[in-house]
Amino acid sequence: MDIKDTSRPLDGPGVSAFLRSLPAEPLLLGLGEARHFVGELGEVRNEIFRHLVEREGYRSFAIESDCLRGLVVDDHITTGAGTLDDVMEHGFSHGFGAVPANRELVRWMRAYNEEHDEKLRFFGFDGPLEYWAESPRQALTSLYALLGGPLPCTAESLDTLLGPDDRWTNEATVMDPSQSIGRSAEAQRLRLIADDLVALLDTQAPRLSAQDRERAALYGRTAVGLLRYHHWMADTSPARIARLSALRDAMMAANLRAAAEHGPALVFAHNLHLQRTMSLMSLGDQRLEWWSAGAITATHLGDRYAFLASALGTVGDDVPPPDTVEGILSTLPWDDSLVDARRLAEAITEPARRVSRDFAYFPLNPDQLDMIDGVVFLKQVTRID
Repeated sequence: MDIKDTSRPLDGPGVSAFLRSLPAEPLLLGLGEARHFVGELGEVRNEIFRHLVEREGYRSFAIESDCLRGLVVDDHITTGAGTLDDVMEHGFSHGFGAVPANRELVRWMRAYNEEHDEKLRFFGFDGPLEYWAESPRQALTSLYALLGGPLPCTAESLDTLLGPDDRWTNEATVMDPSQSIGRSAEAQRLRLIADDLVALLDTQAPRLSAQDRERAALYGRTAVGLLRYHHWMADTSPARIARLSALRDAMMAANLRAAAEHGPALVFAHNLHLQRTMSLMSLGDQRLEWWSAGAITATHLGDRYAFLASALGTVGDDVPPPDTVEGILSTLPWDDSLVDARRLAEAITEPARRVSRDFAYFPLNPDQLDMIDGVVFLKQVTRID
């Protein structure tokens, strides 16, 4: 089989044809990043999303960014709250607010909503964490404020238990578990309070508006997730990093399932988070394993979850060897291509795995092509934003 027969130009008609080839219409269409901050990929993503909105009925966008900060963006695009500059500064984590393609996406979504009654929605789906984690204060106090009495504690006692936020956000805990307060008496009490508040939410759901129910559920799962994460930050066992990584992806997956209720949605995140396979990491002599957010989400949604991995050809002066998947795809006649990954796996024989000089780029694993629905391939990349 000629690899050209597995591929098509990456444009609106090509995206629609790809969707028609799937066994079911996705509620979540994942578009993965082989590397963060690739300018051309952000622009391609925006073009794909515009087509999905205008031609395929998509109404939501989710990105690998702090789920609580994402509320700032969602408020802006749905109601016009805040300036674009403020939204980009405060509505994203991980430096994603400085990415030009993200700014253009937010601007376009707001402009679209100004002209249409059926509003587009924006979701961050990462937890408020990296390897360290934020204080559970915002999530807990926001959930507390939405609920009616009787409550398991007073607002004053909740504030006292939380204490100064810098006790929670101490980045030294990444390397030194003894500096974490995640297993302190206060943290243990807060975990019980968070559990009680989430239970109360179910009992009081009828008195809340749809928006308040949605946000209360987000605050609840974020508070519980953060307190659980801090608990394991204090762990000293060899399983610590794998457990923390698994908890992060599980939080992502829970937020994706919530976004699916507003689907169909385009999801944009690193390939490693959206893949259906297990994540692997070497740490010293340890081999760490955990299930990715995509794998967990696919377990719940089945065929209603689809995954497009991205792959890059030439990145600056880093040219893929011709016997790698990226090298083979570089022979396609289009600058940007959409490839049927499973047909590609049948068409190529024992390709080599690329080793990139760019440590931030994660090449395609040829052995996992049959676990990917499609590949968005950019033949040449020159901009790292």
